[in-house]
Amino acid sequence: MMMHVVWARFTLPCPGAGELMLNCIDTDGQGTGFEHALLSLVKRHVTIPVIASSGAGTPAHFVECFKETDCEAALAAGIFHRREVGIDAVKQAVGDAGLVVRAA
Repeated sequence: MMMHVVWARFTLPCPGAGELMLNCIDTDGQGTGFEHALLSLVKRHVTIPVIASSGAGTPAHFVECFKETDCEAALAAGIFHRREVGIDAVKQAVGDAGLVVRAA
């Protein structure tokens, strides 16, 4: 894991990089939540926004991610495509937790 953080630290920001989408292959598609340790570590070492990717399975996973990692955004795909979780449910959970969420 540290090797990836070293890469991010010395490669970013590079010309044109406005944000970093961080995908953790170990949690991708698992539905067990985002990889908080990796996200937090990278977030502490880069100056651009970090988008968490891979692992979301419930609306609570998004809330946990924002509260525990300081990431600016988080994404999911499979849970929405399979209609396991609705986007509105995620926005509701994030808003109910007192976090800022985009209305549209």
